[in-house]
Parts: sequence; C-alpha cells; structure tokens
Amino acid sequence: MVTDEIKFGDNDTLGALVANLIEADALIILTDQRGLYTADPRKDPNATFVHEARAGDLTLEAMAGGVGSSLGSGGMLTKILAAKRGARSGAHTVIAWGREENVLLRLAQGEGIGTQLISQMAPVAARKQWMMDHLQTLGQVILDAGAVQKLTREGKSLLPIGVLDVRGEFSRGAVVTCCDEAGSPVARGLINYSSTDARRIKRHASAEIEAILGFVEESELIHRDNLVLL
Repeated sequence: MVTDEIKFGDNDTLGALVANLIEADALIILTDQRGLYTADPRKDPNATFVHEARAGDLTLEAMAGGVGSSLGSGGMLTKILAAKRGARSGAHTVIAWGREENVLLRLAQGEGIGTQLISQMAPVAARKQWMMDHLQTLGQVILDAGAVQKLTREGKSLLPIGVLDVRGEFSRGAVVTCCDEAGSPVARGLINYSSTDARRIKRHASAEIEAILGFVEESELIHRDNLVLL
C-alpha cells in the first residue's frame, strides 16, 4: 500500500482499509468520546447519544462534521467515513471510549458499548475494494474501443490485444488504471505482467505471449476477477 496517499495521523482510514483487505467482520475504533452524538455535546446540551445507526447514512456525516478535531487528524468525521468504507466489505463498526473498562473483551462478548454502525451494504470482495481505495496507481493501460466494451458491458477480462499503450513503470501484481483512448479511467485491476512485458505483448493475441516473452504467466493481462469498474 502506498501510505503517502493517506493523510498523516488518519489511523481511522488505515483501520478501515485493513478491515477491507482481510474481510473483517468488525472494525472497532476507540476514541476519547463515548461514541457519536447528534451534535457536539461539549457545545450543545441537547445533543443525544447515537446507540446504533446504519454505516453510510449521510446524516451521520452531517452530525459528525463539527465534532472532535479536524478531518485530517482523526476527528469524529474520519471515524464516520471509516465506518462507511468498512461497510463496503461487510464490516460493522463500533466507536467507543478507549478508557472504558475491558472494552475490547466486553465488545467481543457482544455487549452494546459505544455507537454501533451497522453495515447494510452488499459486501464487495476485499480485493476489489482495496483496488477502489487506491488514490494513485503505478501505471496505465490505454485500451481500444473494443476492449473497453468487453470490460464495461460484457464483464470480460482484459487481453493484451486490446491494449494500445502502456504508461508508467510497474511490476507484476501492481494495481493499474485502465483508460479509454481519450484517457478517461474505466477500470482498475491487478495486472499479470510487468510494464516492460506488457509493452512487448500489447496488440498481440494471447496465443503469441510465449513466443514473444519465452513464458506465459496468464493468458489475460488482467483477469476479470481482479478487475473493478470505475
């Protein structure tokens, strides 16, 4: 993972990314507050505690906007957004006070502590979620119109014959962006060949890969199981 994509101190986002990657059932975020309130309880005496809500509910972001510290340094809003991110792979999130006695043990035993943010989204494969979370990729493959259609409308894998150009330097297994001829991103995926090898086999049929490279990793440049549309 390229950690410079994430603001320094944003451990909430890091935790959500790990939850996605390992397909965790739950994300627990411990903080200096009991959980989420409808408003900042330090400023609004009418603020009420939120025991349970749906992760991804936009009203939560509105409630959390003024609570805690700034977005970039771990405020309540980052926790709400982390819960939203974690929910994409099916993880439920708990936001609780870190000084609560035996908080982790009690949560593991099913006790209702803090704010429970329930995932109600259809789970997304953690690998594909990880690819979507990449703010930057190491390279691009430029596709012809036929390849774009195969990916976006037919759910097919990307074959080298549909690649017009390879940009950037990357190794096998890197996350790259697939773009149309105009340069607009259409997908991201885990590529089966390095940038050097991809340049050599672009515009060639899969049956020619071994003759060109002297070996075959896969017949696809990017398999559809390792591809996510943007």
